[in-house]
Amino acid sequence: MERYTIGIDYGTESGRALLVRVSDGAEIATAVHEYQDGVIDKHLPGETRPLPPDWALQNPNDYLEVLKETIPSVLAESGVSSEQVIGLAIDFTACTMMPALADGTPLCNLPEFRTNPHAWVKLWKHHAAQPHADRINATGRELGQSWLSRYGGKISSEWFFSKALQILEEAPEVYHKADRLIEAADWTIWQMTGVETRNACTAGYKAIYQDGDYPPREYFAALNPDFADVVDSKMSRELVDLGDKAGGLTEEAAGWTGLEPGTPVAVANVDAHVTFPATGHVESGTMVMIMGTSTCHMLVADELREVEGMCGVVMGGIVPGRYGYEAGQSGVGDIFAWFVDNGVPPEYHRQAEELGLSLHELLEREAAKQRPGEHGLLALDWFNGNRSVLVDVELSGLLVGMTLATKAPDIYRALLESTAYGTRIIIEACKESGLPVKKLIAAGGLPGRNPLLMQIYADVCNQEIDLIESEQGPALGAAMHAAVAAGVYADIEEAARHMGRLSDKVYKPIPENVAVYDELYRDYRFLHDLFGRSGASDPGGVMKRLRERRAGALKGSA
Repeated sequence: MERYTIGIDYGTESGRALLVRVSDGAEIATAVHEYQDGVIDKHLPGETRPLPPDWALQNPNDYLEVLKETIPSVLAESGVSSEQVIGLAIDFTACTMMPALADGTPLCNLPEFRTNPHAWVKLWKHHAAQPHADRINATGRELGQSWLSRYGGKISSEWFFSKALQILEEAPEVYHKADRLIEAADWTIWQMTGVETRNACTAGYKAIYQDGDYPPREYFAALNPDFADVVDSKMSRELVDLGDKAGGLTEEAAGWTGLEPGTPVAVANVDAHVTFPATGHVESGTMVMIMGTSTCHMLVADELREVEGMCGVVMGGIVPGRYGYEAGQSGVGDIFAWFVDNGVPPEYHRQAEELGLSLHELLEREAAKQRPGEHGLLALDWFNGNRSVLVDVELSGLLVGMTLATKAPDIYRALLESTAYGTRIIIEACKESGLPVKKLIAAGGLPGRNPLLMQIYADVCNQEIDLIESEQGPALGAAMHAAVAAGVYADIEEAARHMGRLSDKVYKPIPENVAVYDELYRDYRFLHDLFGRSGASDPGGVMKRLRERRAGALKGSA
């Protein structure tokens, strides 16, 4: 009898279940469920009062609906029986965290906190905790905290303690009511198994867990006296390794899903990190770019190095026995979508409709007719801030070189190129720290849909780029971890050999394009350092001054 596992990929807008054959990684059936409340960034459900700038929340009940809708769907579509499904695993965006009671009840489900935004899930791209992140970094430097170097010298507003400190200082009633502050990934596993666990991946990359512990109590007290016991009172020092079994499906969760009670459930993982073994390549020197609304750059190496702007480096954070480095770009696909939604004239809409193409397809087709440098534009890819290497959400996008002759495909191509330059910055930071990128692999939703984008990346980075075979890398990677938790494979490396693989498509640098992009990259690097390394009072700090003025104007009109 064939055996199967299910991986569930919790993304920014939806959750996807993938049914996978354990013997060879064949993808049998998939189903998607859109979150009813999606990304909550305008106002809370049922409310009209606007949320402040840079907020991004979610409804945890949407996560359970994914289980109830997608798993029965893949079973029905495939004809696979519940007895044949031997394991289940999930991956999640991170840091996506929430306050809850000791029994797992989300605070946003309590009537008294329903209208308090701090009681809801803070999505990964919630950037309103930047002032708290700044203090976390400054206090870490003042107190000589050694963990700072593991994160490139800066903790992001997206990270766990930035968001937790914001809750304490802006909504102390929520903070003190919460028995738990927990990653949504771990909370979802809790609801499935009845067992509360904390996965080592999110703890290491998003919650400053290094060398066997979190920062000391004295450090947290220096941030705020009421924050001193945040770990002991609201978290857990006991972590579970990737691929381990968190527990079995409860009777209630089995009823939601149609699976057997007690079905092994793996400990939670992060979407980018779980994708890495789905490529089939886990050797040192491999970098996997998980490209979607944002991009995460995952690198596996044998050595421990300090790299500017790394989101984190964790031993065993991706595969056992090796250091896993994480970097990233806060906006990639989101940037292209923003332009398509807001910057494309009606004539292109009409042309796309006549040709039966999406706007993205039409703009890519037109942009592909150009030679590198032909449009005369250069952009900075910071429309959602900069995650690496500057770690600064207060930076913003820039487009230089526009004239009255500039057309929509010109801007579209310049935005594609800007994200490639941002990736090159990250690769060069790794190399400068003694971590060569020997193999570059692209995964996620973008590579298979935009060939021009991938050729630009190969040319800008002057490096061959392989593509993962699966279009559902995170869900496949999660299913592979489920196979490990079920005991089919000894570890994720063995699972990768059997279940992961690359496609036959390889993008190779075109020498004449490389030469042009080398020159353009030097100009990109100049703009990157001018605007990105300047304080608000410096001449190059115009982005931050504009942001401050915007925040003041919005506050005044509230």
